[in-house]
Amino acid sequence: MSIAPQAAQGAVLRAAAWMSGAILSFSSMAVAGRELSTDLDTFEIMLYRSLIGLVIVLSVASATGHLGQIRTEQLQLHGIRNLAHFAGQNLWFYAISVIPLAQVFALEFTSPIWVVVLSPFILGERLTSMRAVAALIGFVGILIVARPSPDSLNIGILTAALAAICFAFTNVFTKKLTRTQSITQILFWLTFIQFILGLISAGFDGDVTVPSMAAMPFIVVVGFAGLLAHFCITKALSLAPATVVMPIDFVRLPLITVVGMMLYSEPFDWYVFLGATVIFVGNYLNIWQETRPAPRQNA
Repeated sequence: MSIAPQAAQGAVLRAAAWMSGAILSFSSMAVAGRELSTDLDTFEIMLYRSLIGLVIVLSVASATGHLGQIRTEQLQLHGIRNLAHFAGQNLWFYAISVIPLAQVFALEFTSPIWVVVLSPFILGERLTSMRAVAALIGFVGILIVARPSPDSLNIGILTAALAAICFAFTNVFTKKLTRTQSITQILFWLTFIQFILGLISAGFDGDVTVPSMAAMPFIVVVGFAGLLAHFCITKALSLAPATVVMPIDFVRLPLITVVGMMLYSEPFDWYVFLGATVIFVGNYLNIWQETRPAPRQNA
């Protein structure tokens, strides 16, 4: 066996290890968020999560000598991006408290589909036929998961679906920021702006709940897991193509289904799995098309 295939296989295994970290982080954040929802509202959860994230970002930036990268350039774009993320995260925390965790995760997988829809308007990217097909397939998956009817459609499904759209806006604006901004700068304004938004929203009624000692471990998990998950995904994508990384991310669904069944006695729903699979197919087809090498032209 040649060295090149061995090196490629090693990179895929390392990417899988990083994605395992992301999957565990997202799942633990969902469980911690649900546990906190009995004592704190979503604004308070975001307030404490952002505060912990801000401390982590500043500590790491200081230790690595990257504090100088934090500047006020593109502050308006940072504000728009983080307002969308703040809204999406609040909707997500609410959804995990009222509907099965598997259903929330399945609807969250539609976020890349919404990125396809939004990119032509915000980033000026072309809407290709494959992107349009991927979006259509993803929409079919949404209908299967949500099964909209007077009996099945509820506020939890609506907030989870809206959270996915907000995350899509977040990702599109993040992509726009990465053209000129460092990761340190993006993460600083992410945590700082959302801390301010959380403080305003949580304190609007003049009553901010101080977390109990029993709630503190869950707050730490929520604050740490969010940053760790995105860091793990970034590392995985740096080691292997998106066509390899994305199927690994899909493991989140069966894992959170088992967690929901064991911890909260949530029922197993085949429609959620079927719809999530359809959504995954739409996402994967789009990524596969986007990452195919361009055909060679004869000289």
